[in-house]
Amino acid sequence: MSDENQSKNLLDPGFELTLRPMRYPDFYEHYRNAIKNTWTVEEVDLHSDVADLAKLTPGEQHLIGRLVAFFATGDSIVANNLVLTLYKHINSPEARLYLSRQLFEEAVHVQFYLTLLDTYLPDHDDRVAAFAAVENIPSIREKAQFCFKWIDSVDKIDRLRTKEERRRFLLNLICFAACIEGLFFYGAFAYVYWFRSRGLLHGLATGTNWVFRDESMHMDFAFQVVDTVREEEPDLFDEDMAKQVTAMLEEAVEAELQFARDLCGDGLPGMNTESMREYLQCVADQRLARLGLPVRYGSQNPFSFMELQNVQELTNFFERRASAYQVAVEGSVSFDDDF
Repeated sequence: MSDENQSKNLLDPGFELTLRPMRYPDFYEHYRNAIKNTWTVEEVDLHSDVADLAKLTPGEQHLIGRLVAFFATGDSIVANNLVLTLYKHINSPEARLYLSRQLFEEAVHVQFYLTLLDTYLPDHDDRVAAFAAVENIPSIREKAQFCFKWIDSVDKIDRLRTKEERRRFLLNLICFAACIEGLFFYGAFAYVYWFRSRGLLHGLATGTNWVFRDESMHMDFAFQVVDTVREEEPDLFDEDMAKQVTAMLEEAVEAELQFARDLCGDGLPGMNTESMREYLQCVADQRLARLGLPVRYGSQNPFSFMELQNVQELTNFFERRASAYQVAVEGSVSFDDDF
């Protein structure tokens, strides 16, 4: 490797094309591992969910309606930031291979949620309203505005020339990894698995589990990018940056709690705003700890059904063959996050 290549940092402006010699082999392994975990929306059977929907109470129907409305645009926001921000500034061909794969996965997620809405909301007007949720439903609009704020923070930056610009980029990356994919979506997953724990909406749970694994890999990659940047440019992640990250997660928890109040109302059996508060705080602490920052809340996970996410084999709790998800994968798959 030339001295010039050795002196380059991950966020240095440019469009590096050379895969050999490989500067960031771990990013390439992320890409290879993602390719192994390929699934399609056609593999998700939602037929049994239709009958389950008719069994739900009015409060549960409200919850599921709000949930699918959030799903309708959530991954599209993530995909837009990936293309407009991450791909532009992470100057590594290995990393861009992974980001290309992640974009494909986000497209599959969007297709899954489109299919979900078409199945769950047969009325045309109801579907239109769900897709307009970021404008019409305050609790979803607040979450969307949180996302747009961090997209806008780097929107005008063409090249990361200064430390301040690189800090803004890192905050955007951490926001999408820790707060949006790592908190907003993990909150949504909890509602899905609550239904599953009661024997309801198994099709939704199956597709969500596959989304869950994709999102876990997205977070792992993003945090490794943060680790790499901190190693190459340790002065970027200073005390002020740490305070900003903590404040960002606090804001995300409050936005997701507002969503929980909307979904849960006065409370449902086994699911209420206070339990969701504890869960979100627990997840937020995990994200802070992964970033090497002090935990903020000290809360414990109140949802025993989320412990299932630590199992080694998907078929242990979905009663489906592992090959329905995995393509050419050998061995077991484990989740990185503790609940």
